[in-house]
Order: sequence, then C-alpha cells, then structure tokens
Amino acid sequence: MPTRSAAVLASGTANAAKLFVAALAFTSAYVGFSAYSNAGSATQPARATTVALSAREMTITEDLTAAARPGTITVTEQPGPECVKTYVARTVVTSPAQSVRYAWKLTRWSPVTKSWRTYLVDYDGFAGAPETVEWRARISGNPGWYRVELAVNGAETVTSDRFQVSC
Repeated sequence: MPTRSAAVLASGTANAAKLFVAALAFTSAYVGFSAYSNAGSATQPARATTVALSAREMTITEDLTAAARPGTITVTEQPGPECVKTYVARTVVTSPAQSVRYAWKLTRWSPVTKSWRTYLVDYDGFAGAPETVEWRARISGNPGWYRVELAVNGAETVTSDRFQVSC
C-alpha cells in the first residue's frame, strides 16, 4: 500500500507542477503581448521643421522717465501680502564716463541712535547713455521710517524722501 499512495502523491505533485508551469507561461505570454500591442500605440516623433523667429520694435506705453529725474529718487509701493512690502525706487543716472557703477542703499531710522542705519544694499552698473534705473527692495514685518540712497561713482549721493512702513 505504501507504494500505491506514493505513486498517487507523486502524480499529484507532478500535475500541480505542470499546472504551475502552464499558468506561468500563460501569464508571461499575456504580459509580453500587452507590452507589444501598447508599443505600437506610442506617438511617432514629430518631423523636424524649421522655425523662423523674428523681432520687432514696440513702443513702451509706460513712460518711466516721467516719474524719474536726475537728482531725485521716486519710491512707490507695489501691492503684495499684508506684512511683506515691496518698494520700487527709480531715478535717472547720468555720467560723463563710459561706464557707471552705482550702489543702492535702503536705510532705516533708528530712534535709539537718532541716525539712519543701513538695512539693505545692492550694487549695479551700466555702460552708455543716461539710463533710468530701478531697484526693488522688500521689507518683511519690520515697520518704521525708511529712505533710499543712491551713490554713483564720481557724483554726490542722492537720497529719497522718507517713507513709513507699517504692518
């Protein structure tokens, strides 16, 4: 009897193994066929075409020099979040030299020292004819009195009117 049950057990294991191999082969074939059929649905690369770019002159509708003059700095507040203020300072810089270097400085009034203290500094420059220059200074959650100074190489420092920042 032991040989008969061993034979049945062996044939059952063999059948299970055959069934497993068949399922594995079917699954592999299905996955391979799905990948093959989806590969054909991919879009073909676009044919190379030549693109011509052109530029044209356009008139600027906002006259920045009307608000800015040599020797004066105008400061305007830009809209933004409640306690984050962005201020734009503009002026016209003229210089007899070929190149101009200048430094913007945002100063804050200190009631303790009773003097203007440096808050932010930025450097820039250009070459050529007189130019309208602007600087964007961002003040976040620091109320007080401020002013903008512009120091141009070879010229006197120009100072804006003071303005109050509140939060």
